[in-house]
Amino acid sequence: MIDPAIIKKQRLIILTLFLTILITSLLNLIIANSTLSIKRIIPILFGQGTFKENFVIFSIRLPRIIITLLAGMALAAAGSILQSLTRNDLADPGIIGINSGAGFAVALFFLYFPVQAGKFIYFLPLAAFTGALVTAILIYLFSYNKNNGFQAIKLILIGVGFSTALSGAMIVLISSADKTKVEFISRWLAGDIWGTDWSFVLAILPWILVLLPLVLYKSNSLNILALGNEVAVGLGMNIKKEQINLLIIAVALAASAVSITGGIAFIGLMAPHIAKSLIGKRNQLYLPVAILTGGWLLLLADTIGKNIFAPQGIAAGIMVAIIGAPYFIYLITVN
Repeated sequence: MIDPAIIKKQRLIILTLFLTILITSLLNLIIANSTLSIKRIIPILFGQGTFKENFVIFSIRLPRIIITLLAGMALAAAGSILQSLTRNDLADPGIIGINSGAGFAVALFFLYFPVQAGKFIYFLPLAAFTGALVTAILIYLFSYNKNNGFQAIKLILIGVGFSTALSGAMIVLISSADKTKVEFISRWLAGDIWGTDWSFVLAILPWILVLLPLVLYKSNSLNILALGNEVAVGLGMNIKKEQINLLIIAVALAASAVSITGGIAFIGLMAPHIAKSLIGKRNQLYLPVAILTGGWLLLLADTIGKNIFAPQGIAAGIMVAIIGAPYFIYLITVN
C-alpha cells in the first residue's frame, strides 16, 4: 500500500514536469534562428499563420521537439530498467555498450545496405535494435556464471569494454567510406539530432507507444528483482526469464531512440537518479517521473545547444555529456 501523501506528491511532480516541458517547448519555438514573436505562437498553432510561419513551426521545429522528447523518455526508461536489473546506479545504455552496438549496426546499414529513401527511416530503428540486441546478448552471456547466475558488476565492466571496442570498430568502418556518409555518421556519433521531420516521428512513435506502457506494467517485477535473487525466487519469479525480457525492452527503447537522435549517453543515467531523489526508489512512483525528466533533459540540452550557441550550434549529445560526465564522476565518488 502506497501512502496517499506520496501519490499526491508524485502527481504534483508530474504536473510540474509537464509544465516545465511545455515552457521549454515554447522557448524552443520562439528563440530559434528565424525568431518568431511570442504573440504569434498561439495564432500559428491554431492555423492563423502565414505560409512561412506554418512551415517553420510545423515542418521544422515541432517535429524536432517531439522527436527529442520521445527519445529522451525512451533513454530514461532504458536507463531505469538497467539500473534496476544490475542494482548499480552507474548503469546507462550509453555507458555499458548498448548505444555503441546500435551505432555500429546503423553505420553498417547506412554504408552497405542501400534502401529506398522513403523506407530507410523505418528500417533504421530495426537495424539499431538488431545491433543493440546482439551486443546486449553478448554482454549478458559474458557476465553470466553457471554457479552464481547473472553478475551485475561484471556486466557493467564488460559493457564498458564492448562500448570502447565498438566505437573503435566504427571508426575503422568509416575510415574508407565516402565523405558525405562519414559526415552523417560523425553527426550521429556526436549525438546531433538529425531526424527532424514527421516521418522520423512516425518511425519512433510505435516503439514508444508499445514499450513505455510495458515498462510501467513491469514496475512490480523491477521492485521484486531489486530485493535480490533469493527473495525473487521465494516469491515465485523466474528470474532468468524476467531479466531477459526486461533487458530486451531496455535494448529496444535505447535503440529506437539513438537510431533517430544519435549516440546520446547520460540521459539514462541522470533521469532515474533525479526521479529517485524526488519521489523515492519504488518503481511505480519514480518511473513516470524519470521518463518525463529524461524527455525534458534532452529537450533542454537541444534547446540550449541549438539556439544559444547559434548559428553553428552544439549537438544535444555534447550538451548532455557536458553535464552528464561530471555527474557520472560524482556518482562514482559517492558510491
